[in-house]
Amino acid sequence: MDNNWIENQIRPIAIGRSNWLFAGSLRAGQRAAAVMSLVQSARMNGHDPYAYLKDVLTRLPTHKASRVQELLPHRWQAASD
Repeated sequence: MDNNWIENQIRPIAIGRSNWLFAGSLRAGQRAAAVMSLVQSARMNGHDPYAYLKDVLTRLPTHKASRVQELLPHRWQAASD
């Protein structure tokens, strides 16, 4: 038995850790963490992160605040064109 799979999963975190020290400020680091969480959640739900973020950021300005949960990665459905 080996742990290659888990090592491959955490490698981006370990490599990026030193880069994230220089986010600019605490708030910038928190924003970066939120965006990275959304990207990873989109991946885990089988979505292309670029397509997900593009669609959500396009729809967000006109989306009702009471229905914002529909834009979360586990509930998201691509907008039909």
